[in-house]
Amino acid sequence: MLGGMLAVWFLGAGLPLPLAVLAACLATAVVGALMERLTIRPLAGAPALNAVIITIGVSIVLRGGAMLIFGKDTAALPAFSGVRPIWVLGRGHPAQSLWVLAVTLALLAALKLFFALSIQGKAMLACSCQQQAASLVGISVSRMALLSFGLSGLIGAVAGAILAPITMTAYDVGTMLGVKGFAACVLGGLGNPFGAAAGGLVIGVLESFGAGYISSGYKDAFAFIVMLLLLFVRPAGMFGKSGVERV
Repeated sequence: MLGGMLAVWFLGAGLPLPLAVLAACLATAVVGALMERLTIRPLAGAPALNAVIITIGVSIVLRGGAMLIFGKDTAALPAFSGVRPIWVLGRGHPAQSLWVLAVTLALLAALKLFFALSIQGKAMLACSCQQQAASLVGISVSRMALLSFGLSGLIGAVAGAILAPITMTAYDVGTMLGVKGFAACVLGGLGNPFGAAAGGLVIGVLESFGAGYISSGYKDAFAFIVMLLLLFVRPAGMFGKSGVERV
C-alpha cells in the first residue's frame, strides 16, 4: 500500500516516474526499519503472539495515517511503458503485466544472490535458523532483524508500485494483497521465495479460471480455499520441507 500511494504522491510532487517509484520504495524500507526498531525490538523475549498483535496494530495505524494524508480516493500510476499491448506469438499482452513479471524475476534473482553470496544474507539466514548460535559466532541479531524488516518493506513497496498501474491503489489495498501474499507463501512453502512466487502464480491462474467458469464474485475466495485444502494435504507447502527437531 505504501509503495503505491507514496509513488503516486511523489509523482504528483513533480518527480519523474522512475524517481517517484524509487523514492517510494526507499521511504517504505525506512518505515519497515522504524517498525522493527520501535515496535518489534521492545518485545524481545515476549511470546510470538504479542508480535502478531502489535503488527496488526501497526497495520491499522498505517492505514489510518494513509487515509488522513492521501485521502480515501483511489489513485493509479501511469503504466511504465505506455498502454499499448505488446504482441507475443500472435497475442496481445498488457505492457505493465510484462513489467510485473520482469521485476518479479529480477527480485527473485537478486534475493537468491543476496542470500547465497553476501555476508549479510548468510548472516540473516543464520539468525533465522538459530539466533543464539548466530550471536555466539559474532553476528548481530538485532542488526539482522533491522535489515530484514527494511528489506521486507522495500520488496513490498516494489510490489505495490508495479501493481498500481494495473489494480490502482488506495489506503486500504494492503490488507487483501497481504492476505493473498500469505496464501501464496503457504502454498509455495514458507521461507522459500521461489516457492512463494510459484504459489502466487498458481493462485492467480485459479482465480482467473474461477472467475471465468464459476463467478467473479467468488474470485477473492479461491486463495483461501486453495490454502485451506493444501494445509490439510501438505502443511509444508508445495516446495516446503517438513522440519525435524531433535531433542
